[in-house]
Parts: sequence; C-alpha cells; structure tokens
Amino acid sequence: MRVFVTGATGFIGSEVVRQLIAAGHEVIGLVRSEENAAKLKAAGGTPHFGTIEDLDSLKSGAAHSDGVIHTAFIHDFSKYQEACNTDSRAIETIGEALKGSGRPLVTTSGTIVLPLNGKLGTEVTQVPQPSVPRHLGEMMTLKLASQGVRSSVVRLPPSVHGAGDYAFVPMLINTAKTKGVSAYIAQGTNRWPSVHRKDAANLFILTLEKGSPGSIFHAVADEGIPTKDIATVIGKRLNLPIVSKSSEEAIEHFGFLSRILSSDNPTSSTLTQQRLGWKPSHPTLLADLVGDAYF
Repeated sequence: MRVFVTGATGFIGSEVVRQLIAAGHEVIGLVRSEENAAKLKAAGGTPHFGTIEDLDSLKSGAAHSDGVIHTAFIHDFSKYQEACNTDSRAIETIGEALKGSGRPLVTTSGTIVLPLNGKLGTEVTQVPQPSVPRHLGEMMTLKLASQGVRSSVVRLPPSVHGAGDYAFVPMLINTAKTKGVSAYIAQGTNRWPSVHRKDAANLFILTLEKGSPGSIFHAVADEGIPTKDIATVIGKRLNLPIVSKSSEEAIEHFGFLSRILSSDNPTSSTLTQQRLGWKPSHPTLLADLVGDAYF
C-alpha cells in the first residue's frame, strides 16, 4: 500500500513510518524542511514537501496515495483552539481527496476528549457537549465515514512515552529540576493513561489495514497511572523531595501543565484490542522512568 503520512518525522510519526516500511508498505511523508526530508529518505520513505496549513500540498499527497495516516499537529498550547481548527481543516482537505474511494484515513485525537469524571472511559463513551477543541478533528473524521472514506480515529493518552519523548513527561522532569522538587497535585490520585510509542505506532497501522468506517480506537496500554506515582519515580531518579501542591499552588508551579496534570482520565482499550487484535507489549511509563529512556 502507498501510504501518505503527515508528521512523518515526528516522535510518533517516525515510528509509524519505520513500521510501515518494515511491513512492506511504501511511504510518502509530509515534510517541511530539507533536514526532515533527509531523515525520511534515510528511513526509506519519499518526502512530500508541505505543511498541514498548506492545503494544496495535503490534497496532492492524499490524492496520490492508497491511504493516509495523519499524525501531524501544531503543539502550540498557547494557541490550542487555533491548532485544533487547523487540524480539522487538514482532515477535511485530506477527506476531499479520498471522498468516494473507500480508501482509509486514520486521524489522531486524545483521550482528553472523554468526560473527566474519574470513570473509566471507553471507545463508545459519549463525548460531553460542548466538547473540548480536540474533538473537532474527531467529528470531521467521523463525518467523512458517510462520504465514502474508510475513516477512523486513534485517541492517544496524555503520555505517549519512550526514548525521544519531548512532551508532558519531559516537561514534568524539567519542572522538577528547575523548582528543586518533584510535585503532584492534591493527593495525586488522579490518573493518566499511557502507551509506548512503538505500541501506538502499531495501532495506527492496524487501524489503516483493518479499521471500519467511523470507528474510534484507544492507544492505551496503562489504563491510568496515579500522577503521584509518576512524581515519585521522577523525584527518586533526580534525588529530589516529592511534594504535594494545592490546586492554587499548581498553577504557579506547573503553568499550563497544571490543567493537564490535574485531569483524571482513566481510559480502557479493551474494545480496541478485541476488534483489531492489538496487543501492547513494550515497557510501561513507570518502567521507562525507572530505566534510561528519560534520564
């Protein structure tokens, strides 16, 4: 299969590319620089220059493919609504190129769209309305399923971990180093689901190959790790005090990350595993923290 991958040199996308090529697929990867083009070529892929804001480039890449995996996202949390709007437009544009063909489109969302009420979220849990901005891409993807696109959504947890991670866990580690303490919020009983990047990439490929139109899948290996446990391992690795911060103190201590760190987002992938035969097998987040992936 000739697969167009956006975010092809990113933390998750690069692993998706590696696994696609290992499975015998041809990869056309969206890149925005000569440096990333060289990385993609070295991995065995073919560069397609553009960005997710360049709609003509997206349409061209999708039109000349047998299927699309869309992992790119603008990770500017100071302009989160704009980033989600851009993501939705990108999905709509890719969908236009695939409309009526029955070709697969796999897009990316987050378990954070689920109700944050402490109950275990599943692939069929109703998303509350009004929804969080990240849900815009999901709605566009599901809409395309009725327009002749085999479109599916993969929801990622707050922590997609492993060597090379540059997201929330490294932010927590850097905050601990800067502040001199490894902190959690309140009792630290709120939970983060997580998945290793290699397991997440495998799910994207299984979804491309087997996903039915309008389906939602969860890339979740750990259903929910108490944030106190994460802070405890970080504190021990850095030899720093492990402390609790009140909700008010957390805003000052963590900045924008306090909102994400305070979320209670336990999430199941049971239906995903049953429907696609997905079996996460790589180290857990806590195992990665105990090992050398982050230190």
